[in-house]
Amino acid sequence: MRKMLSKLVAWIGMAVLLLPALAQAAGPAAANIVIVADTRKATGLLGWWAGLYNESHLYFALLTVVLIPVIGVIFGTLADLIMSHIGIDLKSRELAEH
Repeated sequence: MRKMLSKLVAWIGMAVLLLPALAQAAGPAAANIVIVADTRKATGLLGWWAGLYNESHLYFALLTVVLIPVIGVIFGTLADLIMSHIGIDLKSRELAEH
């Protein structure tokens, strides 16, 4: 029984690995797909960002990876400044429970 079960698992594993190769319905034309951003109505910063995406995915990815933490620090600092002006002090911690 164990030998038959291991053979069944092996056949299922081979089928899982080999069936995607048989199911390529698009054929070789699928390799010609190009992903681009639509820049027809994009202007200003949005147009530049979409153009950068179309020109170089590497530069787009690097700039995105750098900008996300920078924007997070700016927003966090701005939120801290606003909260300190309205009276919420996050710098000193006092527990409400005594």
